[in-house]
Parts: sequence; structure tokens; C-alpha cells
Amino acid sequence: MCGIVGYIGTKNAQSILLTGLKRLEYRGYDSAGVVTLTSNGKPTLLRAVGKVAALETKIATHSTSDTWGIGHTRWATHGGPSKANAHPHQVGDIYVVHNGIIENYQDLKVMLKRHDYDFKSDTDTEVLAALIDFIYKDLEPTELLRAVADALKMVAGAYGLAVVSSRLPGEVVVARKGSPLILGVGKGETFIASDASALVGHTDKVIYMHDGEIGRCTREGVELYDIEVQPLTVTTEELSLDLEAIQKKGYDHFLLKEIHDQPESLRATLSGRITADKKQAHLGGLNMTNEELSAVRHVVIVGCGTSYYAGTLAAYIIEQFLDDVTFSIEIASELRYRSFYIPEDSVALIVSQSGETADTLACLQELKRRGVRTLGVVNSVGSSIAREVDGGMYLHAGAEISVASTKAFTSQVAAMVLFGLTVAGAKGVGQKVLSEYLEELAALPDELEKTITHLEPVVKKLAKKYTHYDRALYCGRDTAYPVALEGALKLKEVAYVQAEAHAAGELKHGSIALVDDNVFEMFYLQDNWLYH
Repeated sequence: MCGIVGYIGTKNAQSILLTGLKRLEYRGYDSAGVVTLTSNGKPTLLRAVGKVAALETKIATHSTSDTWGIGHTRWATHGGPSKANAHPHQVGDIYVVHNGIIENYQDLKVMLKRHDYDFKSDTDTEVLAALIDFIYKDLEPTELLRAVADALKMVAGAYGLAVVSSRLPGEVVVARKGSPLILGVGKGETFIASDASALVGHTDKVIYMHDGEIGRCTREGVELYDIEVQPLTVTTEELSLDLEAIQKKGYDHFLLKEIHDQPESLRATLSGRITADKKQAHLGGLNMTNEELSAVRHVVIVGCGTSYYAGTLAAYIIEQFLDDVTFSIEIASELRYRSFYIPEDSVALIVSQSGETADTLACLQELKRRGVRTLGVVNSVGSSIAREVDGGMYLHAGAEISVASTKAFTSQVAAMVLFGLTVAGAKGVGQKVLSEYLEELAALPDELEKTITHLEPVVKKLAKKYTHYDRALYCGRDTAYPVALEGALKLKEVAYVQAEAHAAGELKHGSIALVDDNVFEMFYLQDNWLYH
């Protein structure tokens, strides 16, 4: 699972699919592939292990003038990285690209083997392709959408998928459940992508698919249906992303660019949300009255990875000025499988940069089922979480392309602290306290700009000095603890160094046994009462 692209139109499909796959490289992957088809359905299937550049080389020697097709970058889940496991998967006349996990694929595989299907890969996606082929071969060529719908009724798990058949030229069937798909509508052409960045520059008219929807994509446009193939209303929205936002602007890589973006992204997050006199926070998207805000007694913050650490840091800060509200910070992938209690007068902050994090989305749906008010802390407009929450705060941090999050983290913390200050204002917390925090928040972008400028050369020298370490330990106390957690995560993501983070006071309770001269140690010290 990783990235999906698709195209139906009059232009060269290989070129458009390749450009889309390059836009999705930032998500990480181990193989890539495309299938394009002629106007009468003759396919050209190309797959490669490694970078998209390896696929590009294959395309250069097998170029076509085909005008429709689908493509994929894969990150291995079922089956290791290999050409056989790369997408698109072909079974008979069917070609499939798929993000997600088919949980009952082994049972389906056993059933299909009884019907003389052989499998060349270790993937769940090939099983899905075989299941669609098994159903479709007894139907008319025009009934591909029906075959996909019937197959998906037999599937347990999550999917975002695109399907083509050499029996049905000029049509791509798409479906979504738990994995995002966006459809772009142009003049005489339709685009398919799992991430909006692949659509930028092609069209600014998009359709965000919802869970349980199946779509028929042709040059003429898009039709949407439910799993019973009953027609649905198609709603087109404007894509709030431009080409400039997904370019590196002279930086060596997106991570470095987005580190330097942080002062501006913070300004955007705070813009219009702090009154000019620094006396009040204003978050219009919460959809809550002052009475409802003042009644809040408990806040549950739900996120994964960086979003979870941002929520932890925000809770530590908010507790300093809001002493009659309790907090629980939950890892979404754990919470969704637990029996848990949510007190009355609770609000849930659902934190996700993309707005599509599957575990976080599942928690949101369970919290809504229980009647808990949900507020999104989301960067991506039009995302699944943004559409399902009762209200919330867009970060306005701009596109975050790097897998290792930076500016989303700082903007998430700022947005959640603003939420805390909004609640504090409704509860009548003293003006002096509110103004102190609001003034510091308003000054933060400028201070961050100075800090990045000052620290960049220092950090470069330190990195060279300590580059030989292959183990690291990060420690912090109070607000520095979640920062240490995030720092260790960044080292793992970027440098592939084994890194742990601990609350400083816990170091002596076992972990210190692993500390020796071969461990790089990072301690975060705040300039406050904890410093000594």
C-alpha cells in the first residue's frame, strides 16, 4: 500500500501517470508500476523494484501513445519488495492497484484456488484481482462496476483501489473504504489519485470519495454509487493546493524546506485567531457557544505518531492555565481496540495532518457513535476527518510533503493551545493569564525564525561530530518530554538510527542499564523552574 494514480483522457497516459507517481515518492515505497491500454483495450504492463526512476527507464524503452491507465507505488505489507509483488496486479483481463489491507485474503485465496486460480505473488491485492475476475468473467464487459461491487461485498478490510479491464476500454472503476481516493475532473479527462499532490497542475476540480463509495471514471466524467450500485450525488469541490506548494524552492529536500517553512506556517495557523489587543483567542470553526465551551470538563486528544506527541505537548501546556479540565492523550491505534470510558462534558480533539489517518478516523467514528463532540485538528481541507468532525481548527500550514513531519507538529501544538485559551476565556480565567499566553503565542513565529537561523550552523557541526553513533537516547521532563519523543522519532525516520525517548525521571528505572559510550544522549532543558 502507498500511492495510486489513474488517468482517462486524450493525453499520453504513461507520462501523466509517471508524473503522478513522482509526486507521491515522498510517501515512501519499494516498487512501482503502471498499466496503460489502447483504445481497444490492448495493455502494456510495466513494473520495477526500487525507485520510480527504474520504472521510468522501462517506460522509455516501452513507450506507448495509450490514453488511459493506472499506476501505483508500493510499500510492502503482504509479501516483500519484488517485481512479482509490485502493482498493478493482473489476473485474466483484470488489472488492480490497491492501498489498504484485505484482512480475509487467505480465506478468499483458498476459495479461489478451488476454482483453479494460481497466484504469482504473496499479496492480498492479487487475491482481490482474482476475485473480481472470477465474478466479472460471467458478466457483460460493461458490468465491471457490478463485478467490483460484488467482490467488495465479500471483502473484510480497508481499500482504496482502481480497476481496469481490457474488455472495457476507456473506463476505470474506483472504490474507497478506509483509504483515501480523490478524483480530478478536467475537460474531456478524469484523474485518479490517493493524494491531492498528484492532481496539482492537471485540474482544480476534485471529488473526494467517501467510505463505501464506488465510482465509474471515463473521459466524460465520474459517476458514484454505493455498494448496492445505487447512484449517489456527485459533489465537486475546488482543490486548495497549487504547484508552488509542492516544490522544494531551492532546498535540497522537502524536510529542510518545511523546517524553514515553520515561522510562516505558524503565522498562518495563528492568523485571525488572536485579537489585536492580545486579550482573546477566537476559533470560529469550533461550532460551540461560550456556554458549551465553559461546560467542558474533559478533553481527550487522539492521534498517531507526531500528532500524538503534539497532543501530549499541547496538554502539558494547557494544564498550566486551565486547572478545572482533565486531559487524556490517546494513541489512536490503541484506543480503537480498547474498551474505554469517556466522561460527560467531554470534547475530543482528533489530530491528523492528512485528515486520513485510518486508526484516527476509526476512533473519530467510535467517539461520534458515543455522542462525544469531536473537533478536528487537521491540515488537509476536504479530508475524511475534516468532513466528519463536528467542528475544528484547520492548521493552514501548507502542504507537508516530507514523510517526517515538522511544520504540522508546531502548528498542531499552536492550534490546540489556542483551543485551550478559547476554553479558558469562556470559563473566565483571569485576563492577565490569557494575555500572557496569547502574547507569547503571537510572538512565536518571529522567535522561531530567529532560532532556526541561529541553530542551523550549530546543528550541522553537531551532526558531523556525532554521526558515527547508531543508538540514541532522548530525555526531557514536563513539556520537554513530548519534545524528546518527537526528536527521537525524527532521528529514526530520517537517519534510520535506533532511538528511544524517556521522561528524564524514568531513566534510572531500568533504561540507564543500556547507556554506555556507544549511545548518543540528547537532553532537553527548559529555561524555567525545572532547570538546574
